[in-house]
Amino acid sequence: MDKHFYSGFALQNEAHFFKPFRNSSPYSVSGFSYGAINAFEHVLASTKRIDVLQLFSPAFFQEKPEKYKRLQRMGYKKSALSYIEKFSENCFLPHQKAPLEQGDHTPEDLDRLLDYVWDIEKLQNLSARGTKIEVYLGAQDHINDVEAAYAFFKPLSTVTLIQGANHFLQTGEDNVSN
Repeated sequence: MDKHFYSGFALQNEAHFFKPFRNSSPYSVSGFSYGAINAFEHVLASTKRIDVLQLFSPAFFQEKPEKYKRLQRMGYKKSALSYIEKFSENCFLPHQKAPLEQGDHTPEDLDRLLDYVWDIEKLQNLSARGTKIEVYLGAQDHINDVEAAYAFFKPLSTVTLIQGANHFLQTGEDNVSN
């Protein structure tokens, strides 16, 4: 387990997908999707030195309608296993799905993922503390509202928009494996 990396919803050991972007400093913390929320909250609460926070495809659903969120919850409740499989497939669109290792998940995790609201003041406070915030977004992400996430994070962080990349920041030319 990588103590400086926070995994996405229902995942574990997926840090290898982000190796080309990850800062290897012991003063760097990163997270993917739902894990970006957890990484952000960890850094906010930490009193330790953290120079860089890297958010890979941070889960950004605060502008999604309630109907969308309700449908996600219903799908998970009907069959968590089927929901996770379909969700994983959508994370890789428009490219081929790569093998993933499933992690623990609960309905409460899904609620937190869907209902989390990124707070501009918290981002400002973190930046004022001297932590550099880096956000990486895939332009072909089928999970997040990339335009809204880009507009939200751009004023307070370095945002890298990767053309042709999906939620896992893969462009189809990537052959990332464990």
